[in-house]
Amino acid sequence: MRLEYFELLDQVDEMDFEAGTISASCTLPEHSTIFDGHFPKFPILPGVMMLEIMNHTAGYLLYRRLKRERFVFLGGVKRAKFRRMVKPGSSLEVRGTITHEGSGFYVAETSLKMKSGDTAADAEIILIVQDFPSTEIKEALAWATDRIVTVVAPNIPA
Repeated sequence: MRLEYFELLDQVDEMDFEAGTISASCTLPEHSTIFDGHFPKFPILPGVMMLEIMNHTAGYLLYRRLKRERFVFLGGVKRAKFRRMVKPGSSLEVRGTITHEGSGFYVAETSLKMKSGDTAADAEIILIVQDFPSTEIKEALAWATDRIVTVVAPNIPA
């Protein structure tokens, strides 16, 4: 995970396109400029970054489900709860479930859990799906997502 570059997922552990579910994991770095000011002498992961980790997880599911042919991005947050402070070096499990498919948008229930099993955050988010703005952006996103280790299950195309 490299917070500063928004490379937030280390590994996709499970993904089921038909059920619309994903489970991923990541470990926060011990040191990051993100922590320098949040908070001085008491570094914790900002809530907006927790939300972005959940967004990346659900977005990755849709991106792969749509065969990397559509651009997926955060369109809104219907509800978000931040329940625990997440410290540098923490190992996290992220889950997402697509609960609604609309015309050009999806709704996902997401959660972020600590290694202990305690929920750090959960959110209901809206993801927008549209054509890529350019071929260059499509190729750059493919390259970036190829860096995520994906544990391939039988029903998941490469």
